[in-house]
Amino acid sequence: MTNEKLALLDAGAQYGKVIDRRVRDLRVECDILPMDTDTTILQQYKGIIISGGPNSVYAPTAPNYNKKVFDLGIPILGICYGMQLMNYHFKGTVEKKARREDCQMQINIKTDNPLFEDLPQTQDVLMSHGDSVTVVANDFQITAQSGEIIAGIVNKPKKLYGIQFHPEVDLTKYGKKILENFLYNICKFSGTYTQENRIKNATQYIQNKVGNNNVLVLVSGGVDSSVCAALLSKALNSSQIYALHINTGFMRLNESQQVEKDLKKLNLDLKVIDASADFYNATTKINNTQTLKLSEVILPEIKRKIIGDCFMHVVDDQIKKMNLDLEKTFIAQGTLRPDLIESASEMASSNADVIKTHHNDTELVREKRKKGMIVETNQDWHKDEVREVGKYIGLSDELIWRHPFPGPGLAIRIICAEKPYIGDDFDITEKGVNEFVSSYDLKATLLPFKTVGVQGDSRTYNYAVGLSGKPNWHDLMDLAKKIPQHFHNINRVVYIFGEQITGAVKTITPTKLTPDAITQLQKADSIITKTLKEYDVINLSQVPVILFPVSFDDACKRSVAIRPFITNDFMTGLPATPGDDIPTECLDKIIKDILDDSAISRVVYDLTPKPPGTVEWE
Repeated sequence: MTNEKLALLDAGAQYGKVIDRRVRDLRVECDILPMDTDTTILQQYKGIIISGGPNSVYAPTAPNYNKKVFDLGIPILGICYGMQLMNYHFKGTVEKKARREDCQMQINIKTDNPLFEDLPQTQDVLMSHGDSVTVVANDFQITAQSGEIIAGIVNKPKKLYGIQFHPEVDLTKYGKKILENFLYNICKFSGTYTQENRIKNATQYIQNKVGNNNVLVLVSGGVDSSVCAALLSKALNSSQIYALHINTGFMRLNESQQVEKDLKKLNLDLKVIDASADFYNATTKINNTQTLKLSEVILPEIKRKIIGDCFMHVVDDQIKKMNLDLEKTFIAQGTLRPDLIESASEMASSNADVIKTHHNDTELVREKRKKGMIVETNQDWHKDEVREVGKYIGLSDELIWRHPFPGPGLAIRIICAEKPYIGDDFDITEKGVNEFVSSYDLKATLLPFKTVGVQGDSRTYNYAVGLSGKPNWHDLMDLAKKIPQHFHNINRVVYIFGEQITGAVKTITPTKLTPDAITQLQKADSIITKTLKEYDVINLSQVPVILFPVSFDDACKRSVAIRPFITNDFMTGLPATPGDDIPTECLDKIIKDILDDSAISRVVYDLTPKPPGTVEWE
């Protein structure tokens, strides 16, 4: 006899834990299980969802799955990779197509399908795939399409439903209703599951883990670590808790002073240290090979790993200086579920690709986690959930709504390069994009460096392209979705303010994490933060500011990118649209003030949704 639980089979999706969270929001208990879970276990569940994933179903690296799963008679919803696997299993075909989709797209559905009951025939959804179903398996029917792309299939007698898009994310407008239809119309769940109070669960977790020992909580001043610290304060005696803020040298202008002021409101025993020299000269070992110093490193993943490991070295040093027992002092950090997912932590998924290594999930952190010495109160939550908890426990709005700032700080917002990246595909790609945008009276300029993206649940490290000319923001936003679909070696699209660019840009200004580059970015970031506040722009979730090594003039200058971004879960999201979400007068002032720095060539505006572009550029 089945119980009131859903099984989520994990194929390595970036959004796997988001599915779990949405299902629980709909009052259904959910267990995340491996793809090859035994039939005797699966028979205990009332419904099954197969997640998306980074692999191709026909690839040797595709995760093994229980081939009997489709014969159990239990309703199954296959999402993205899950749909492709379902079709492939029943002898349909799945192929890599010339057009990929990694953004919000419009689909047309057949409303006589119980999965789409009470939904409009046309709707916006998030697509993230390179492979597509090309021939539907016998006894399956098409239920949704995105142009020529098959976006939904069904075999009603077998209770098998597949969708090529992601209903679990905010960018799928009716996604929650689709999941609700599957759980209630198809699986016939009763909806009796009620989540226990998060605060009670977190308190119990802390007390069970820490006991009578001490805990050192790392606080950045953001909502994640502030909530973590506040929960510790509720669960433990104040004498057990020590709070540490580390100035890495890659903070925003006056960041540490402001953090110290804000965190004093939490009544923490707060210590603020300047470890900028430690980080600037930090190295680590990757695959038993010693890295260069952080100040000399180019590649973003190496930067991230050095920084994460350096945090642990600095923490250990501080524990000793506090005369605490290194073996009995726990380390608490505000790790979120998306951090673990993007770092491909086993805590989140056994099959996911690494998109970017978060500073709170490097090898040294994982070693301490295996020893049971890391406390992560927020590890099952997303940003919006943490903010809800923050409100509940009485944190100030200033802390709750502060724009997130990544642990590695400005180190991953300075694009480093010693020489331009110009692959064999550079000229043909730039020519192709120019042909693609020619009807918009825009010029496309391929930028000679790489940025990190997420496409089809996989990490990409590819070109960004700049568009210049008179801006029509809605056209530009539309092009930012379309260009990466047609040019798979591009994962980011920006608009270049100022006069239209003529000619190719094939040189860079050599850039590393040097004091002059850090100062340039701190000044630009400060201008943007101050101006957004002046214009009362409060609807933005995050505003990364990036320094990149391109001069659009003859001089040896750098340029600045601004990325105003709107999201709830930070797994997906959209760029803010100038004129709608941010006043164009505000942008005009930002550009003027930044360009007062004679060493800055241009300001660009990141138009890219996530996916295909990550929130940060590295």
